[in-house]
Amino acid sequence: MRTRVRGWRWRYNPLRRRSDVVEAWIALAVAVLLCAGAPLVGAMAGLWAHDQARSVAAVQRAERHMVRAVVVGGTPEQLPSVQGGDQAHAYQTNVRWTVPGKGTQTALARVPAGTRTGDAVDVWFDRQQHAVAPPPDDVAVWQHTVTVGLCGASAAAAVVLLGHGVVRRVALRHRLAEWEQEWARTGPDWTRGRA
Repeated sequence: MRTRVRGWRWRYNPLRRRSDVVEAWIALAVAVLLCAGAPLVGAMAGLWAHDQARSVAAVQRAERHMVRAVVVGGTPEQLPSVQGGDQAHAYQTNVRWTVPGKGTQTALARVPAGTRTGDAVDVWFDRQQHAVAPPPDDVAVWQHTVTVGLCGASAAAAVVLLGHGVVRRVALRHRLAEWEQEWARTGPDWTRGRA
């Protein structure tokens, strides 16, 4: 029957080696880094990503404008059979809208699946009147923030665990070398009586 004694590396005993104490302190440091360090890295990465995504969204909102346009082009004969959201089935067609003081304009834009000729759609254009995707909304900014934060925390935890594995391997080699030295010193006393 095997009995585990918890905390033996922290208490003094004649079998405890210096490498055991170092390994105990390293295990404590790894626990602190995993419980506090990795979430802190994730939070910092998330805050940085949030600021970046908000500034990109603000720039895109300033450069892009939405118009309510009417579909004037034809719809494709067959849409792709892939299931998904409206963007998965979006297709390009001609749309027309009226600009006050400038008259009617026509451009090629992506419209959602199921749109027919004569339907009104919201279309986004840049300053050169090229059809573009809408700027990211607050939900997209927060999704980006959470994703980057989770990836940052996961990467930090992976680095800590990888480092811990390397340190344990080095500690094991060092411990085995210590045991070999001890056996070289005490081994002859054990085998002398048998010869």
